[in-house]
Amino acid sequence: MKIPNILTLLRILLIPVIVVVYYLPYAWAPMAAAIVFGFAAVTDWFDGYLARKLNQTSPFGAFLDPVADKLMVAISLVLLVDTYSAFWITIPAGIIIGREIVISALREWMAELGKRANIAVSFVGKLKTALQMLAILIMLAAAPYTLASWVGIGALYLASVLTLWSMYVYLKAAWPDLTDDM
Repeated sequence: MKIPNILTLLRILLIPVIVVVYYLPYAWAPMAAAIVFGFAAVTDWFDGYLARKLNQTSPFGAFLDPVADKLMVAISLVLLVDTYSAFWITIPAGIIIGREIVISALREWMAELGKRANIAVSFVGKLKTALQMLAILIMLAAAPYTLASWVGIGALYLASVLTLWSMYVYLKAAWPDLTDDM
């Protein structure tokens, strides 16, 4: 098993740890969950770096890495929606999760056409992911409605704007194929 794939699997295994730790009945639990989330987020960057640096890319890693990211983000956003119980947290969380579903389906469909490269990950997509991770990290760590949590909420809204922008970029690139036989 290649090191990048081990890191990706570790990230998936850390998801239930984040959830369990977050709900522990201790004051330190949210901060501990945020630390686990932060560690998992770093493995996301590190596994891609190592895959390229050590020439250890694989079809398994290419499949599992984005799945791990989407699971980690979606489940963490569900935790935050539960914690805040407010529509204004649900809205950006829904935008982010909905976009991931749409773009995953789009990538799968474009791959069937042999045109997956037309919608390769862009800089905006990478920036969106980094901002999502930062927002979630802050919001997991901070008590709701504190100054720190408002910083996280602001970052979450910026991430949702980038989410919509990156979705627009991908849909625009795929539009000729989507509308070919309308």
